[in-house]
Amino acid sequence: MTSQAPAQTTGYQMSTQDWALLILLGTVWGGSYFFARIAVSEMQPLVLVMFRVSIGALVLHLFLTVRGPSFRMALPLAGGFVVLALLNNVIPFSLIFTGQTQLGAGLAAVLNATTPFWTALLANFFTADERLTPAKLTGIAFGVTGTAVMIGPGVLSGLGGPLWAKLALIGGAISYGLAFIYGRRFRGVPPTIVATGQLTASSIIMIPLVFALYGPDNLTGFSCEIWSAVLGLAVLSTAFAYLIYFRILATAGATNASLVTFLNPVSAILLGSLFLGERLAPSEIAGIVLIAVGLIIIDGRFQARIR
Repeated sequence: MTSQAPAQTTGYQMSTQDWALLILLGTVWGGSYFFARIAVSEMQPLVLVMFRVSIGALVLHLFLTVRGPSFRMALPLAGGFVVLALLNNVIPFSLIFTGQTQLGAGLAAVLNATTPFWTALLANFFTADERLTPAKLTGIAFGVTGTAVMIGPGVLSGLGGPLWAKLALIGGAISYGLAFIYGRRFRGVPPTIVATGQLTASSIIMIPLVFALYGPDNLTGFSCEIWSAVLGLAVLSTAFAYLIYFRILATAGATNASLVTFLNPVSAILLGSLFLGERLAPSEIAGIVLIAVGLIIIDGRFQARIR
C-alpha cells in the first residue's frame, strides 16, 4: 500500500507544476487566515478546529463516494493516519493556540515560518534524499527574514513573553516538520485517500476532546456569517488544500513542500488587500520580495542559467 522514497543524493527538484501547486496551496491556506479572522469573533479556537477537520473530512468522504477510490484501502493504514493527524493537526494546533495566548501575532507568525528550517534539518537526518545544501539554508534564511520584515513592527509585539510560549510555537513548527517527513511514507497512496484518512483521524480525536471541554451547548448558536466562514475554512482551506498538499509532498519532498509556510502570510496579506480594503505597507512589499528571492535561491534554476 505504501512505498518509500527512492534513495538518491541529489534531492527533489521542483518542477514548474510543483511551483504552481505550491503557490495555489499558499493562496488557499492564506485564505484560512481570512476565514478564521471572521470565525474566531464568536467561536472558540478549538471548536473551530473541530468543525474545520470534521467538515473537511465529511466533504472528502463525499468526494470519494462520487469519484473514488474506495476509502476501504485506507483502513489498513489507520494507525499511520492517527500519527499523521497528531503531527499535522492536533499537536501543532494545540501548541500554537496555547503559545498565542501569551505572544503577539507577529512573533507567532515568524516562529511558525521557521517550519522549513526544522523540516530541512530533520530531513537531513531522517531521509536519504533530502540533504541540507547552502542554497536551501540561504533561501530559508531569506524566507524567515522576509516574513519578519513583512509583518514589520508587529514582530516586536510579544517579544517579552514567557519562554514556554515561544517554545510552544517552535514545537508546533517542529511538529509540522515531522509531519512533512512522516507523510512521505504515503507516497504510494492516492492523495485523496491520505487527506481523507488524516482528517478523519483528526476528527475522531478532536470531537470528543471539544465536547469534553466545552459541552454541546457551546457548539451552536453562531451567526450565518460565522458558519459561512467555517464552511470556507473547512471546504477550501482544509479539504481542497490537503489534496494539493499531499500531491506536492509526493512529488517534491518534505522540505520543498514546507516552503508553503512562507507563502501563507503573503497570500493572507494580499487577500486582505483585495477583499478587506487593507493597504499594503512598504514593509509588506519588501518582505514579499525577500520571500520571493528566497524561493528563487532554493529553486536554483535562475542561478544555473546565469552560470
